[in-house]
Amino acid sequence: MATAIAASGVTRRFGSIVAVDHLSLEVEAGEIFALVGPDGAGKTTLMRLICGALALDDGDLTVDAVDVRREAWRVQAAIGYMPQRFSLYPDLSVMENLRFYGNIFGVPQLDFAKRAQELLNDFALSPFTKRLADELSGGMKQKLALACTLIHSPATILLDEPTAGVDPVSRREFWRILYRINAAGTTIFVSTPYMDEAERAHRVAFITRGAILSLGSPAELKTHLAGDVVEITTQQRPKARRALRDEPSVRSVEIFGDALHALVPSAANAVPAIEARLRGAGVTDASLRVIPPSLEDTFVARLSS
Repeated sequence: MATAIAASGVTRRFGSIVAVDHLSLEVEAGEIFALVGPDGAGKTTLMRLICGALALDDGDLTVDAVDVRREAWRVQAAIGYMPQRFSLYPDLSVMENLRFYGNIFGVPQLDFAKRAQELLNDFALSPFTKRLADELSGGMKQKLALACTLIHSPATILLDEPTAGVDPVSRREFWRILYRINAAGTTIFVSTPYMDEAERAHRVAFITRGAILSLGSPAELKTHLAGDVVEITTQQRPKARRALRDEPSVRSVEIFGDALHALVPSAANAVPAIEARLRGAGVTDASLRVIPPSLEDTFVARLSS
């Protein structure tokens, strides 16, 4: 299969800080590839390196077989890039924003009219062509930003946390749009803080301190988890969490929604020890069960290892 993005030994420094540290990965053409990591992990820096907005300090990087270091202008003309805060013009209408970005990318007028109407229809923005961007809801702004990113029909798009701060319903709708775009052949490289979104990708890379921790399909990454996950339900979560931090059989314990997830080497041995520890701390309402690991469990385990 063709390679859309190829990074080998990619490095970027800001003074003494190494933001991206000899990072290597490949994104296959036509896949949805998710980049997941904490704030400051290097996600945005990597995105900006890929699109040529930042210069490499070391390494090699190509996008659709074009060398980013030598021909950044060709990469920028061919890809779509949606940064965390996309530069919509608030005092321009939906159609005027689309036309502005169509002009930037040199889309011929006849092609623009057809492409703009397709995007407006696909993204349910047709009734709002005259509405100012500043008057759109958060979810609609993100859809318009994505439409502007796609106006020149790029083969590869880079989306930097595109749904951060968007309500859950709008996030789901946004991902339904991404699936349609991907089904039509567009490669999608997306960073996200949401593990449920990462689960939707074909492959996922965990990144921290500018380096890749793990890479694979969501199912493959879950098989890498060494140990079991014990879910603990209690009305005394903070107290239970403090108690379990001192329990030798528990590698890590984190809050997941209304429960705690404890990573243990073996549930058979750890569950009795956990129950005893909780009783000793005065937590008497705890309910325990062993559950399959989530992608977030896997990520937390890799970060704490």
